[in-house]
Amino acid sequence: MKQILGSFFRQLLFWVLFFNVTRLVFILYHFRLIRIEKIPFEEVVSVFYHAFKLDLATACYFMVLPFLLLVIQSLSTPRWLNLVNKGYAGLMIFFYSLTAAGEMGLYSEWKTKLNYKVIKYLSHPSEIYNSAGTAEFLILLVLLLVMTAAGIVIYIRWFYPNLIHVKRSWWFSALFLIVTPPLLFLGFRGGVQAIPINQSEAIFSKRNILNVASVNNVFNLYISVFENLQNFGRNPYIFMDTATSRSMVQKIYQVGKDTTIRILTTSRPNVVIILLESWSADLIEDLGGKPGITPEFRKLQERGILFTRIYASGSRSEQGMASLFGGFPAHPISCLTVQPDKYKKVPRLPELLEQSGYTTAFYFGGQLIYGNIKGYIYYNGFDKIMEIYDFPNELPRGKLGIHDEFTLGYMVDDLDTIRQPFFATLFTVSTHSPWDQPYKKPLTWGDNEREYINAAFYTDHCLGEFFTKAATKPWFDSTLFILVADHSHNSYYNWHPLSREYHKIPMLFYGNVIRKEFRGTTWNKLGNQHDIPATLLAQLDLTARQFHWSKNLFNPFVSDFAYFTNEDGAGWIRPDGYFTFDKNLPYFYFFEPSEKRQDTLIQEGKAYLQEVFKEYLED
Repeated sequence: MKQILGSFFRQLLFWVLFFNVTRLVFILYHFRLIRIEKIPFEEVVSVFYHAFKLDLATACYFMVLPFLLLVIQSLSTPRWLNLVNKGYAGLMIFFYSLTAAGEMGLYSEWKTKLNYKVIKYLSHPSEIYNSAGTAEFLILLVLLLVMTAAGIVIYIRWFYPNLIHVKRSWWFSALFLIVTPPLLFLGFRGGVQAIPINQSEAIFSKRNILNVASVNNVFNLYISVFENLQNFGRNPYIFMDTATSRSMVQKIYQVGKDTTIRILTTSRPNVVIILLESWSADLIEDLGGKPGITPEFRKLQERGILFTRIYASGSRSEQGMASLFGGFPAHPISCLTVQPDKYKKVPRLPELLEQSGYTTAFYFGGQLIYGNIKGYIYYNGFDKIMEIYDFPNELPRGKLGIHDEFTLGYMVDDLDTIRQPFFATLFTVSTHSPWDQPYKKPLTWGDNEREYINAAFYTDHCLGEFFTKAATKPWFDSTLFILVADHSHNSYYNWHPLSREYHKIPMLFYGNVIRKEFRGTTWNKLGNQHDIPATLLAQLDLTARQFHWSKNLFNPFVSDFAYFTNEDGAGWIRPDGYFTFDKNLPYFYFFEPSEKRQDTLIQEGKAYLQEVFKEYLED
């Protein structure tokens, strides 16, 4: 009896301790970020206290199979049962170590935990490898192997002595079989309270990194995968009756007058969109960034229109694509581009422009397979699509693809061969890790984001060379250039991932087709990338009726608002306040809230998310 009970509780204790060891490795791995945020030592240590209940619940799940083995071993102890237990423990130790190592690398780039959306990227494991620097990848691989090996050795040596010749007791076996399952069940749900335990139990800090460290990796992954799989059939973001949410969104989009301020000298310009990978507004001096990161972009502002309050509705490149070409806002859980049955009913900006006489082209120096971007781009019907395999082999490239100076240099010449008017998009690559651009890195500040700002400095330099050469082309004077980010990125300011500052991005309209009185000006309308279709089409005298989630930023009568999504919630911005929420958090994040309009803001933001996800499910 003592051997069976002792083995059960030793194994349970092992899992709780092992979870905390990997948690400690996560904290040490990101200690530099903790130091930058100046988090007090006692708050860091409290992570282990707040994590205990969720760890215990996860350990109870892990103990289901060992419990069944122990029931058998209380009656008979063949040696092979010990091997089964050790094999199971080894597999689970490896799996948990894998989630821990993955989360360490993931947090550096996305500031989030391993979740359903991230797991879908595993169908293309090369992206995970290419997105990490070689040194980082090797470090994480070593940590994975060390955590796995150490866990297995410690488990076998101190927490699982082989059970041999256990004294048989029928009454104990029966009692163990009857009593233990209810106790494990209580452990699963975190007690006898009405609502079972969830991630909120471990969330305690305003510091995102501490909450990420506190929430058990496997528990979070389990909830994310299985609950989100169940959501595909019903809307998980129902906050009010459908009539109310529909009415609120219709009111938000209601326009007093269908008009536009004309900023162009022609209604049929060429249009070139440069989609900037991971550009935060903090890279731009006039958007609150520090000087010297993007000097070429600042020169372009002198002959363009800088939008000062634009936000990325999503945090992934494929979400940015759906917003740009489909005018469809990003949403939690999944993305439009990964499901062809969904995006086939969304309007297509390239197709509409082709119907109006435009030639279309898309350029990307990397691989388009990630997030099913390739399928979505092809669906949009571009006349010409180029990814890494289609460029000349001699163009220098890094781990993630061809460097920006060479793709931009290729496109500027290739546009000579395309019939005008043309609509061309180039998606940059160099401002994505692993930062292996072939250029100097002169910025010596930025701390944890020094590599990122130097990559932006490089891409900015490439933009300068591109526009210098483009200005010599015969098509330059009749071309509107739109520079906009696909999504934002953590910056040297280390904004909270749920804050509006984290999601703010640059957008610039540039070119000699812009009327002189608008050159060198700023535009302060609140908006998103999914407002580009309606804004552009209005300048081209084309209808944007089918892009009903997109608003014309140059129409003085449209409502002033912006939206962004997070992993399980959304943010809503109005001129007089904003808020963000996450379903997993027991509270709202309010930043500069308007007390008079607080309730209205919450209702508007929730109605917007409810209607976006409702349409996503229906399309």
